[in-house]
Amino acid sequence: MKFVSWNVNGLRAATKQGDFQNYFQEVDADIFCLQETKIQEGQMDLDLKGYYTYWNYAEKKGYSGTAIFTKEEPLAVTYGLDIEEHDREGRVITMVFEDFYLLTVYTPNSKRGLARLDYRMEWEEVFLDYIKRLDKHKPVIFCGDLNVAHQEIDIKNPKTNRKSAGFSDQEREKFSLLLDKGFIDTYRYLYPNQEGAYTWWSHFANARAKNSGWRLDYFVVSKRLKNKIKEARIRNQIMGSDHCPIELEMDM
Repeated sequence: MKFVSWNVNGLRAATKQGDFQNYFQEVDADIFCLQETKIQEGQMDLDLKGYYTYWNYAEKKGYSGTAIFTKEEPLAVTYGLDIEEHDREGRVITMVFEDFYLLTVYTPNSKRGLARLDYRMEWEEVFLDYIKRLDKHKPVIFCGDLNVAHQEIDIKNPKTNRKSAGFSDQEREKFSLLLDKGFIDTYRYLYPNQEGAYTWWSHFANARAKNSGWRLDYFVVSKRLKNKIKEARIRNQIMGSDHCPIELEMDM
């Protein structure tokens, strides 16, 4: 199976000004996940023949939001984490398939000066508890913009960003804890020493052309699926967002 995840940073913009439609047709994914769609119900009419479409909209207009497009109809779909405080921003969709759970997630940003770090820490605990409960029943595959560059290899300038949102010690420790609880960062599993593998670039200082970026987007799977991981790719040539798509192929 082929999975795709992409933070489009506004689906309308990615469709009108970027590579979204051409890439969607070219990649021919079995499951295509989006984050930061920034739309409300009825604002877009996408022609995605052959796919079931599912959307989780944020209450706030033009903000956050997730979506999943899948060729196979899931057995069940849920939205959010079933906790009102964490479910106002459209950040999680969970699908149940026969042999696994599939989630798209858009993790909250800690904001400049780590102004939202306390909330982010609460989210991390709730999300980890959630996927651990799922993992007891069947394996989990989750993907999305997790808003953390886990290791120094995952960011161009680690020393100057030590206290920046997405590279704080606290956020990195939470991701390490999640992996320690029985999950695998699929890209690092296959390419542990690959440098310059980034998925997000600032709009400033020509960062993308210089590949001065961060790896913020991930496919994470239950450890017992590790032998089914075939390939993981970062499609940094695909334009339309400040993030690029990532791909995962699994022998499911």
